[in-house]
This record gives sequence, C-alpha cells and structure tokens, in this order.
Amino acid sequence: MATAAERVTREDLVMFINACFACTGQREFYADAAGQQVSFAFLHDYILGNYRLLYARSLAAGINQASQAMAIVRLLATGRDTPAEHRAEEGSLIAAALLALPVHRAHHVLAALRAARVNNRRARAIVREYLASRRDPAFEAVKYRRSVRAAAAHAHLRFAKEDERARFLFRGWADRRYETPIFEAFRAAHFADAAIYALPFTVAEGLAARRGVPREVFLERIAPRLTAGERLRLQGASERALGQRYGMDLATAAPTRLASYVLSLPLDERRARSAELGSALDRAGHRAASRTGARFGRVAAVLDASYSASGSSEKRRRPLAAALAASAFLRAASREYRAFWTGRVEDEILVEARGATDLATPILDALAWGADLIAIVSDGYENDPPGGAAEVLRVYQARLARPGGPFLVHLNPVFDADGFAPRALSPATPTVGLRETEDIPVMIGFARFASGAASLAELLGYLASRAARFVRSGGRADGRT
Repeated sequence: MATAAERVTREDLVMFINACFACTGQREFYADAAGQQVSFAFLHDYILGNYRLLYARSLAAGINQASQAMAIVRLLATGRDTPAEHRAEEGSLIAAALLALPVHRAHHVLAALRAARVNNRRARAIVREYLASRRDPAFEAVKYRRSVRAAAAHAHLRFAKEDERARFLFRGWADRRYETPIFEAFRAAHFADAAIYALPFTVAEGLAARRGVPREVFLERIAPRLTAGERLRLQGASERALGQRYGMDLATAAPTRLASYVLSLPLDERRARSAELGSALDRAGHRAASRTGARFGRVAAVLDASYSASGSSEKRRRPLAAALAASAFLRAASREYRAFWTGRVEDEILVEARGATDLATPILDALAWGADLIAIVSDGYENDPPGGAAEVLRVYQARLARPGGPFLVHLNPVFDADGFAPRALSPATPTVGLRETEDIPVMIGFARFASGAASLAELLGYLASRAARFVRSGGRADGRT
C-alpha cells in the first residue's frame, strides 16, 4: 500500500504534467493571462524545488512547448542545485528539448537566459551546442540575426576563420562582400530592391518598407518564398493588397491547426466548401493517426460546442478547434466512431460556439450507444444544468459500470489557474490536459495516472523510459518534435 508521501508525490507530479499539457499562459474564456502565468510559474517552481530529477524528466513527457521553454530556463538558472549523479542526464534532456523546439521558441529561450543573466558554464555549453547543430546556420543567422548575435556574445562563442557568421553578425551590411550567398543578398538588399526577394520574409519585409517598395509589389514578388505559416498570417493583408487570399495548405496541415483555420472562415464560405474542408480534416486526422500509431476500437466522442468554446481574444475558438480536430483524429484512429456534440450539429464543418453547456445529454447518448472508449472534450464548465454531467458520471461509475465497460476520459484543452490544473468534470472520471490532437494517445495512457489507478512506481518508470527515448532520439520521442 502506498504511503502518504508517495500519494502526495504522485498527485503533485500528475497535477504538474497535466497542467503542462494545457497551459500556455494566455487568456482563457474564464480566466485572464496574469492569473494563468502566476499559477503556472508557481507550479514550475514548486515541482523544481521538490522533485528536480522528475521535473527535468517531464521535458520528455510530451508537455507543450511553452512548458518546455519555462523548464529549460529554470533548470539552467539553478544548475548548481543539480546532484552530481543526475547532472549528465539533466544536461542531455535540456539539450534535446531545446533542439526539439521550433526555432523561434528556441530563440525566445536564449533571450530569456540573457534577460535572467544565466551564463554559467553549462548554459554556455548548451547554447554553443544548439547554435552549432543548426542545419542551415547561415539562413538562421539572417532570419534571427539579433538573437543569434546576442546569443553568440552571451555564450562567448568563437567561430572558425572560414565561417563568415562572425563578420555578418557583428558587421552586417557594412562589410564589403560575402562569399555566403544569403549574407551577400542581405548586404546587397540595402542598395538594390531585387536582392530583397532572396531573403526570408520577416527580414525582407523590413528592408522593403525601409526602401519604400509598394506593399502590393512586395507581397506579389515575395509570395514564392513564403512558408505555410506566413501565408496563413498574411491572408488578410494579401486580400487587401492583391485581392487574393493565400490560405492554408490543406494537404499538409496538422489537425488542430487546420481546424482553427476552418473555424476562422466565414460561415458562408465554410458552407460552400463543406465537402472540401471536411475531406481535408479527414485526411489530416488519418495522417496524425498514422504518425502516432494510434488504433482504437469502438469510440464515442462527447464534444463541447457551447459558447465558452469560443475561447478568448488571445486563443480565438481554440477549445472548439480542439474538439473539431479531436473528432477528425478519433474518427481516423477508430474501428467504429460516433460524435455526440452539445447542441444541434448536423455538419461539423459548420459548428459554432453558442448556447449553454449541456454535457449530461450527450454523455448519456454515448453510454447508450456503447463504446470501448468515451472521450469527452470540454473546458469542464457545465451549466445546463449545473453539475448534470458530474452526477451522470458519478452514478454511472458507482452503480452501472461493469468490468470490460467503456473507459471514460475527459480531455480538457483549457487550464484552470485557480485549481492549478485543467478543470475536472467529476472525480469519477480522469481529466487530462490537451494541447494538440496528436497528444490524445499519450493523454489517454496518462489518464491511468490521473485516475489514481497507477502507482508512483509506475509513474516514475514511465517518466524514466520516456526520458531515455527522448534523449536517444534527440528530442523526438514518439516520432514527434
């Protein structure tokens, strides 16, 4: 039987990792950004101070990128507290996590280290290793010039004589000539408009404005060099300047990102393109299911489309997008699937966040349909009637559940700052945080720890095994970055 100390440790770790799946420190429908940030920072500091090795291993548990970035900075800032026997593992986990972050997030970490004046030997080594490992260092030196220059100075980085990055970072366009093509393009772009279009968009945009290039001319000529993310961010500007919309590459987008894009479109456009967008979401779900290797049997999803799923000004329609993407993923990964939405939803592509939250009715419908797995995607707030879903789940687990019956799990894409965790619907059903659709298989597995069905020893073993795989794969545990 577990001791009181073991139970507290297990509960602390489950709460922390669960929060790290959902919290990004941004405003939610029911909570402001400041409360999110204070609550989440406290959780990080508490777990770091009491369970340092397990805190480091949480980097490999699939937590979201915002949580990984916070953990990297805190671990490097407190390196003197690392026990000697864990120093190598901790350093390897930090290096792998930094490498796995998107480039812009990794540079935010480097900036945070400078701002916090973290410049110990291990921090400098991690920064040097990261900058040396880049596949296209010249491109990144141009696109993130200020950040790379500051990081190089902060880490006391020395470049080889044949490496032109030192000249470029500290002299830039003032130098006479470069052999590296993109460095030379950057220098030439200060004198000739044509060279602007050989540069990354974010750099070219500033130079074009400085040289007075008309916006519509610039957008038209830079279009071939835009990334998918840049095209999506520019869709409004391109429509105003050129009378056309770049849109998203429907053939490659991940389910959650694609769902957010679909929900951002006007309802009339969604209705006109319903078949196209629905097919694109199905294909995205199949790609994600194939990448994760997820396979389920008979699955019912209870999906929250109430007004609170509209999210906040910082995360517009994010909870609704999570539900729509989860539906596409679970449909692709299941032998048999059925979705039960709150309200009346006849075509998922046309779903909108509106009305009160009645989760009890779709949960009863899902139980009556019969399934191996019932996944509830909701922010955990219900008001039609208040506590209705909680009572249904309590009675089911206490009176009706049978061995071999459906496994119920609540996937919550919203962090509750007051509770230091995603808001639970009922103690009878495990609640786990959800950020991206591809996290669903991991979170369903993690639900065993959240429900208390697994011991502290099993949780520690889980974290240790994931940490080992994470380091071996260079930050790509489970095939994801």
